[in-house]
Amino acid sequence: MAAPAVSQPRSTTSKTESYIDNKRKEDIRQANIVAARTVADAVRTSLGPKGMDKMISTASGEDSTAGDGTTTVVVIAGALLKQCLTLLSNGIHPTVISDSLHKASIKAVDVLTAMAVPVELSDRESLIKSASTSLNSKVVSQYSTLLAPLAVDAVLSVVDPAKPDLVDLRDIKIVKKLGGTVDDTEMVKGLVFDKKVSHAANGPTRVENAKIAVIQFQISPPKTDIEQSIVVSDYTQMDRILKEERNYILGMIKKIKATGCNVLLIQKSILRDAVTDLSLHYLAKSKILVVKDVERDEIEFITKTLNCLPIANIDHFRAEKLGYADLVEEVSLGDGKIVKITGIKDMGKTRTVLVRGSNQLVLDEAERSLHDALCVVRCLVNKRFLIAGGGAPEIELSRQLGAWAKVLHGMEGYCVKSFAEALEVIPYTLAENAGLNPIAIVTELRNRHAQGEINAGINVRKGQITNILEENVVQPLLVSTSAITLATECVRMILKIDDIVTVR
Repeated sequence: MAAPAVSQPRSTTSKTESYIDNKRKEDIRQANIVAARTVADAVRTSLGPKGMDKMISTASGEDSTAGDGTTTVVVIAGALLKQCLTLLSNGIHPTVISDSLHKASIKAVDVLTAMAVPVELSDRESLIKSASTSLNSKVVSQYSTLLAPLAVDAVLSVVDPAKPDLVDLRDIKIVKKLGGTVDDTEMVKGLVFDKKVSHAANGPTRVENAKIAVIQFQISPPKTDIEQSIVVSDYTQMDRILKEERNYILGMIKKIKATGCNVLLIQKSILRDAVTDLSLHYLAKSKILVVKDVERDEIEFITKTLNCLPIANIDHFRAEKLGYADLVEEVSLGDGKIVKITGIKDMGKTRTVLVRGSNQLVLDEAERSLHDALCVVRCLVNKRFLIAGGGAPEIELSRQLGAWAKVLHGMEGYCVKSFAEALEVIPYTLAENAGLNPIAIVTELRNRHAQGEINAGINVRKGQITNILEENVVQPLLVSTSAITLATECVRMILKIDDIVTVR
């Protein structure tokens, strides 16, 4: 009788904490970690004010939580994944690692909160310092003295007293206009359109005491609902059609004029032309200023700013649906023209920022940098605490989590210790990108924090360790806590993936 086959055990060590995965799952997980680390290593050299820039062919994503600190998230995630590879190779189960990282991130948020300094929205200087720290790592850092106060004023202008802890950045519209320099960037209390007035027959380009209508219908002859051809063989019938078209358009313009409206903002139409040459001619005769091809997604912002209602049909055109402003004018700017609406009556809590730049690259970079600065100020409105920059919070986290790991039992303590070590990548990278000796800098930084200097950080401009709060290198607490939380969530997600199913 043959002896029964003996199956090999899946695990070779005792108890439940040590685990050896099967080969395929191990390969999949390792491939994911290596791929994510490759991205992190590529981005790593762009961290900090002395970081390098990247040329990326195509990228998409939204930094929606904090709006800044995106590089920090990627770098921390890369360092955590490197530690996870070591932990996995030592036979620790991915779930144990994942749960330990989650506990460590919660503890890290508590430590960061204890380090934070409260700030009031009335303290404009502190808000500007925080926005400047964000801008100092950007291409347009030399303009931080202009953009930082502009970002602070823009955000504080749209804070709703009824909801003082919430800011919707959709209430701040950034309009880019090529020409000039970033120094010409300005905040406008009103509306700016990057287009010229649609005028014919010497129509108006400047209107005072404007009564403004935002319309979503077309001032043009109607068309058939489906693709059809109408053949007219008689000249008298042709004349009749043209006469009817003229009367149709004139009837609409008379209704518009009757309300006292003298400025029309016309939504872009996909069915047919929003306005024709004939309707523009009659509008010019009626002294009505026209801005056409307003994008559909801008309508909400425009109506909120003008405190008016969009009009979807000529039959609903009423004086009470109009907005009022002191001045609407076409302004020459660079090689082109813009339309400005200022002095709006009962204006909604919105702002427009007109960004200028000498070329498209500078213009795009200025917009991105300004968006990050706005997000930083928004974070301070949401959570009114500041924390030091320059790698100070990360090294303090590393020290406190390392001490906490010693009192934990089993594999959990080992995983938390790895989490603590991974956080040192931020000060290490800051020093490396600034051309300093990273090992010497991080070692000295560790010693200073061990002596109780929790705000000691790397001053990349002086090339030494100083009290980073006194150097005005500060950032919102929400940026630091979000960076830790998001990096941990990303790593936990990658750890939980053990197979890839191809769907065709």
